[in-house]
Amino acid sequence: MNILSKTNCKIERCYIIPRRIMYSVSTSDMMISLLNTANSFRAVDKQRNVGDDTYQTWYKIVGDLASGAHPLVVLHGGPGVSHEYMTPLTDIHDKCNIPKPKEFWTVDLFMDELDNLLVHLGVQNGFALLGHSWGAMLGAHYASHRHPVGLRHLVLTGGAPTGQLLNALPADVREKIEKHEKEGTTDSPEYQQMMGIFYEKHVCKTPWPKVMETSFAAMMQNPTVYHTMIGPSEFTITGTLKSWSCLDQIHTITTPTLLTNGVFDEAQDVCVSPCFHRIPHVKWAQFSQRPMPFLEEDQARYFQVVADFLTYP
Repeated sequence: MNILSKTNCKIERCYIIPRRIMYSVSTSDMMISLLNTANSFRAVDKQRNVGDDTYQTWYKIVGDLASGAHPLVVLHGGPGVSHEYMTPLTDIHDKCNIPKPKEFWTVDLFMDELDNLLVHLGVQNGFALLGHSWGAMLGAHYASHRHPVGLRHLVLTGGAPTGQLLNALPADVREKIEKHEKEGTTDSPEYQQMMGIFYEKHVCKTPWPKVMETSFAAMMQNPTVYHTMIGPSEFTITGTLKSWSCLDQIHTITTPTLLTNGVFDEAQDVCVSPCFHRIPHVKWAQFSQRPMPFLEEDQARYFQVVADFLTYP
């Protein structure tokens, strides 16, 4: 595992420091799920109206908001995946199907709901933010466009994937993926089998942890959000995120930022490097094993790196 610092680019040692509060933001079913010892869900007071329909965002909490520690708000991946696969991140705390119109699912919606959550909890003046995959994209967009005054630390894990990974697959696998996407048969068993080969290498090794299975099962049950914002897969992005980018704004992020990715991550170095070179106060930690360090072999080191970073003044 390497950690790059913008100022000296040297390998650093990390130590685990306890963190008391964590939130997990889940927007696949319009739930901001905050992982909570009481196992109770709460709705954000502010509602969002689209046409004649009204929606609310849900969340859960780990820890005590009155503890005095800055809360860590966690953004999961997807979009459209539920939050369960990120529940192992509660160790950081220990250590330191209703259809909606296409127009509903926008980046502004996710940022608005995040703002609603922060205000509802009364933590908007002091919090940390951690996002994985789409959550990292959202976190970067939020920090570079909304410039929240209370954001103390920003952790971007994974982030935007690169389409170059398709070319690295065996020719027969690549050809079958391209064939089904061209013909619109991405629901076929063969296509799903080919995607399984990709996921094994670049998403999560099998057997998947139970929390991962739960998250993806929720998306498969109702893929509306994913299909609307992404498309059939990361290989063929036809949704509302097709032209998404915040590279022209990330230089305005003044919050200390930690970037992480894995050697086999969907977010390859070519995706992470521009952020490292443009964000003023940034560190980059790369993990040598699987692409989801908080679920797999690098879990302990990932928790240590994040916990140490969150204690940075």
